[in-house]
Amino acid sequence: MTLSVFIDGAAGTTGLEIRDRLANRGEFSLIVLGDDQRKDANARRDALNSCDIAVLCLPDDAAREAVGMIDNSTTRVIDASTAHRVANGWAYGFPELVGQAAIANALRVANPGCYPTGFLALLAPLVRSGLLPSDWPWSVNAVSGYSGGGNALIDRFEQDRSIAWRGYGLAMGHKHLGEMQHYAGLAHAPIFAPAVIDAHRGMFVEIPVPLACLETSASPADLHGALSQHYASSAVVNVAPFGTEIGELLLRKDAAPWDGMTLHVFADANGEQVRLIAQLDNLGKGASGAAVQSLNLMAGLPEETGLSLSA
Repeated sequence: MTLSVFIDGAAGTTGLEIRDRLANRGEFSLIVLGDDQRKDANARRDALNSCDIAVLCLPDDAAREAVGMIDNSTTRVIDASTAHRVANGWAYGFPELVGQAAIANALRVANPGCYPTGFLALLAPLVRSGLLPSDWPWSVNAVSGYSGGGNALIDRFEQDRSIAWRGYGLAMGHKHLGEMQHYAGLAHAPIFAPAVIDAHRGMFVEIPVPLACLETSASPADLHGALSQHYASSAVVNVAPFGTEIGELLLRKDAAPWDGMTLHVFADANGEQVRLIAQLDNLGKGASGAAVQSLNLMAGLPEETGLSLSA
């Protein structure tokens, strides 16, 4: 059976990438509004209520408004905004953490943020297993391609080629912190240091782990083993081998779209310090790829269908 999908906000970066991933998918038919209808409330309301699944690629307030336009009990929703990520009644669209069934059976799914995807993929399984403490003052350092900032930031970077690095969130209180703390089960929100670099897409998210300072008997190998076990059956998330001599990790300016994620565990010779690093595409597993992964599960399909998983 073909399911109808309406992407509200299809002209934005995330919406366009979702359309690309669905372009040759016979399982779905897209409801597309013309340029003169995209901002017409009545046209949007009709599309939202006539589709099987609505994917919202909108700012937070507009996403809430769109949900409010749905007046039936059958339209299912995937929201790519921040609006509903810790809201009651919404499944969190991270099947590797919440389970595939939670998304497959959900009426409402909130797409994870790109930075939280890397952070939670690394830390949540280790906290849940008791290998790392939930009450440590965790910090996370991350760099992303500028496409994650939407059209305004894309234009800024592509028009001003002198910008190489842009640090932000300097007043703390970043909107991603709520989901980071909630789904990792942390006592405190992490200190989050995000930055944007002169690359269109791609992302590294890093959590430093001072094992020698923690009240844990876990070794670096234990952390790697727990992550490897947690993601052993995943078609999307890969854990790189432990102990491999890697002198560097690269984010290339011409990186192709990628919907997977690779996790790394690096340690010093004494096993006292660890760097947990997630590599992903901020527009792939960090946004559009994650939405399509949830869409597949909601449609009863294998989660990896139509995704690009070769790095």
